Amino acid sequence: MSRRIVVTNHLTLDGVMQAPGGREEDTRGGFTHGGWATANNDEVMGRKLGEGMATSAALLFGRRTYEQFYGFWPKQGDNPFTEALNKTQKYVASTTLAEPLPWENSTLLEGDVPQAVSRLKREDGDDIVIMGSGELIRSLIPHGLIDEYLLMIHPLVLGTGTRLFDGDASRSRLRLVEATPTTKGVILATYRPA
Repeated sequence: MSRRIVVTNHLTLDGVMQAPGGREEDTRGGFTHGGWATANNDEVMGRKLGEGMATSAALLFGRRTYEQFYGFWPKQGDNPFTEALNKTQKYVASTTLAEPLPWENSTLLEGDVPQAVSRLKREDGDDIVIMGSGELIRSLIPHGLIDEYLLMIHPLVLGTGTRLFDGDASRSRLRLVEATPTTKGVILATYRPA
């Protein structure tokens, strides 16, 4: 069975995905709204994200997201996600990083990223999850390499910031396969290409 690429990301109603987790997470372009998603975390979201972690055999990151995760997660000693993330195979798309990568079980993708991801998809195995990594996602969409989106759509409009879907290359028709509201008004929506 070939692998699927699953995007798991927080979005505002106006499609912003930039810096959901912290004020200093991503200030590119003068973005000052970092941390906008944290107040909306609840048990429903935690359970859904935990299910995704349990069924994925690997993670796929762009350089920036990889470095942010590496700078935080290995230092969270008593958090159950830490051990899972440390043991999980991590693939990294970057033109500036070099092997060996510092986080255990990390592999740098060589050459053309869409071609490398296409090769990963042809391998046997479980899903590969992309978190964050907007530039990476936008580079894969035109090649039809995204199989599913789990979008946590927050009841918030920021009006500024990097959006997940941006430009003509992102044009896709999707179908909703599942939607779950959280206690904080976030919609956990799973979409697949139509």
